[in-house]
Amino acid sequence: MIVQHFLKWIDTAKVAERAAAASALARAYVFSDLTFEDRCAAEAALTLLLDDPSPKVRLAMAESLSLCHHAPAQIIAALASDQPEIAALILLRSPLLADSDLVDRVAGGSAAAQRLIAMRPRVSHAVSAALAETGDRDACLTLLRNDGADIAAISLRRIAERHGADAALREAMLSDRRLPADVHHMLMVMLGEALRCAPLVQALIGPARAERITRDACLSASVRLIETTPAEECAALVEHLRLRGEMTSSFLVRIVAYGKIDFFGAALVALSGQKESRIRSLLADGRDVALEALFRTAGLAEATHRVILRAIKAWREVARGQRVAGPQEVSWLMLKELETDRTGKDGRLASLLSSIHLSALRENARDHAVAIQAA
Repeated sequence: MIVQHFLKWIDTAKVAERAAAASALARAYVFSDLTFEDRCAAEAALTLLLDDPSPKVRLAMAESLSLCHHAPAQIIAALASDQPEIAALILLRSPLLADSDLVDRVAGGSAAAQRLIAMRPRVSHAVSAALAETGDRDACLTLLRNDGADIAAISLRRIAERHGADAALREAMLSDRRLPADVHHMLMVMLGEALRCAPLVQALIGPARAERITRDACLSASVRLIETTPAEECAALVEHLRLRGEMTSSFLVRIVAYGKIDFFGAALVALSGQKESRIRSLLADGRDVALEALFRTAGLAEATHRVILRAIKAWREVARGQRVAGPQEVSWLMLKELETDRTGKDGRLASLLSSIHLSALRENARDHAVAIQAA
């Protein structure tokens, strides 16, 4: 009877009165212990209010029903498709919107709707994947900043591919601990390219020097990235670098000089096609002849074999406690292996090893200075 009188009354009531009544009816539906008949009548009345000409009435309903776990599905669906101010409450809060519904709304919705969905208290892998694939820059940035979002590695990779050129989004991704190593490297390369092309950098140091500096910085950053890459992600990073054409002999020489033997082993697995167990065994205690055969199968330049073997022997001694050494000492041993020949086929390799050694010297000196300063 109350609902019956309500439906007759709304035809003559003012907008403010209808909005207050809609809010009261919605709260009664949510919180009151109604009989089955009264609940059905209240649901019918709320459904009728969806056709109210004033958005204030529908907004009042959305405010009361947005957090309800048992609100009528047809009302929630209608409010979620209403004008932005009303739909925002439902898209942001309602627990009744299934992943499939949210994915459809991401694909066909506005940029504002995408951002609201990205802000939900919990965003599933499926919804995150939809946002990564079709969401605009702001929606993806909102998703990355949402601690309640479950984002798969493949979705992070897709966001980087689509929006990695944006500085704010790139910064948010690089600070995310979930970021896979290969995506991290992709973003570092994008950052280096952005710095190289910056007008101020070009004007200050010139295009040629800017390219050289950014290339060296990316190489150093790659080595540091490998150092922090979990073992289970090494294969993905190796494949990423291989596809980019960066898995060169000179890069591998640098990796070995810095003692990243596990990563070097993963690279040999990818380049040679041999089993990981065999390569690990060879790197641990294999003879020079067997290792050189492996290097040839992997396509490493012949000139690099001697210095890589020297480095592997040095790192074996370090692992067994027979030597105390770091990249500075090992790069010097590799350089000595070439003796004094800085011309001919070993000239370029000697220059590479010299630059690695000087870089290690600078890093050690810098670390020493920081330690003195902190003492």
